[in-house]
Amino acid sequence: QHDGALALAADATVVAADETAVRLLGAKSRTDLIGRGIGEIFDVRAAELVDPPSAGNVGLRPVRDALLGRKFFANVDRCLSGAGLSSLASWSERSQRVVQVAPAASRKSPLTLEQLAGEDPQMLRNVRSAHRIAISSVPVMIQGPTGAGKEMFARALHAVSGRSLQPFVALNCAAIPESLIESELFGYRSGAFTGARKEGMKGKVLQSSGGTLFLDEIGDMPLALQTRLLRVLEEQEVVPLGTETPIKVDLRVICASHQNLRAMIARGQFREDLYYRLNGITLELPRLADRTDKERLIREFLAAETNDGRPAAIEIDAFQRLLAHNWPGNIRELRNVIRTALAICDGGVVRLRDLPSEVRDGAAGETPANAGEVGVTSVAHNQAAEREEVLQAIRRSEGNMSRAAESLGVSRNTLYRRCKRLGIPTGRRLSP
Repeated sequence: QHDGALALAADATVVAADETAVRLLGAKSRTDLIGRGIGEIFDVRAAELVDPPSAGNVGLRPVRDALLGRKFFANVDRCLSGAGLSSLASWSERSQRVVQVAPAASRKSPLTLEQLAGEDPQMLRNVRSAHRIAISSVPVMIQGPTGAGKEMFARALHAVSGRSLQPFVALNCAAIPESLIESELFGYRSGAFTGARKEGMKGKVLQSSGGTLFLDEIGDMPLALQTRLLRVLEEQEVVPLGTETPIKVDLRVICASHQNLRAMIARGQFREDLYYRLNGITLELPRLADRTDKERLIREFLAAETNDGRPAAIEIDAFQRLLAHNWPGNIRELRNVIRTALAICDGGVVRLRDLPSEVRDGAAGETPANAGEVGVTSVAHNQAAEREEVLQAIRRSEGNMSRAAESLGVSRNTLYRRCKRLGIPTGRRLSP
């Protein structure tokens, strides 16, 4: 082991040190370190090390020693016992190129609003707004680019609402063919149409009664169904296909879209009255590239995808590529990249070779110069990111539109409509 260790008091002063710490920091003895503040030893604010976002291992972070500026990778664990002790800080030299990430003990449950928000200012504002309206039945509109985590946010909002013990039912309006979406949403009675189940089917509206109905990609809902949905919301009752008997429902609706719904209203593609019925409060989710806490978020997902009890590990070079990537597919792309890398890596360590070529080689483009500006959510920016995501999916599937649609989580017809809207040719194989 080449790790040095310091024990810190609650005020971030050193109360104990091991021999490796003395050697690495060039001190003559432990007494040269004991009593000094952590900020005197490393070029870092005490709060950054002593107050990690949550208890337990929070992963390694780069720091420099205050005297010579040498780079180390520091890790902090909160102590659960020990008189007067707050944290145990350890660090490694540059030669150790692996970042260890502690597994999330029971991360099978969805991420909370606070975990999704992290330390990003825009996400923190969203969480404050979400908590204010959580116990009410105010409808919520979540806007943001494709893959930004809109459904995860909706699930987290449901979990803190007064309906948390009731069902959360999701329907992706873009993933179901137009011919089936009506029966999926409103349900049907036996014999309602050719091919219907003999016992009929409860629609998503009835399934979510008492709880929350999440309508993803609401902008892709056909106009005729928008009219029916508006009637259901106004009257709080649904009439399944094949019957004329209305059934009372009690539901809260959360919608999500990556499209500019106001522009769709102007083009006659979305009902204005439905928009105002759904838009009780709007929450804007930023692109992953625009988030100020991207490093913490990557660590969260590394921990979340480690469910076998072993810590995840990733080489520094691979971790730096994850940080540098522009993530046109946002959180969905990040989650899929991490899942795949952890599945194919050797010895439980993710290396550069385990990352897809567009991440490893920067094929998707580096983060633009202004990507750090908070709140860059223009329609043009989102549309460019969406176009890049669709192009990548088509290239990966070698032009097979069915496979590309499946990888994007939409129906084949929806993919063709998006290609037409985004100006993407579909009649020939795209060049790499």
